Amino acid sequence: MVKYIHYMTKEQYLLTVLSEECNEVGQRCSKAIRFGMNETQPSKDQTNFERLSAEFQDLIAVADLLGLSIDSERVEAKKRKIEKYGKYSKELGILKENL
Repeated sequence: MVKYIHYMTKEQYLLTVLSEECNEVGQRCSKAIRFGMNETQPSKDQTNFERLSAEFQDLIAVADLLGLSIDSERVEAKKRKIEKYGKYSKELGILKENL
């Protein structure tokens, strides 16, 4: 029986790790939604906020290795868009408080 080995490129490897980190950030968001940002999971010593922050830092590290950078103008534009639709959600009675 012949076994074939598929080797990844550095880019493929880093994209895989980036995907995993995105999923870990998503999981931490879900835990924070379900249990609150200040909750500390039994047997852990960090709050959900601290754990989310750590996962986000891991995500940024991998993005940096991929050469992804932050465009401050794009970030500010996204913040404005989030605020705009946050106001709309509040008008609809979905969002309880202002962003």
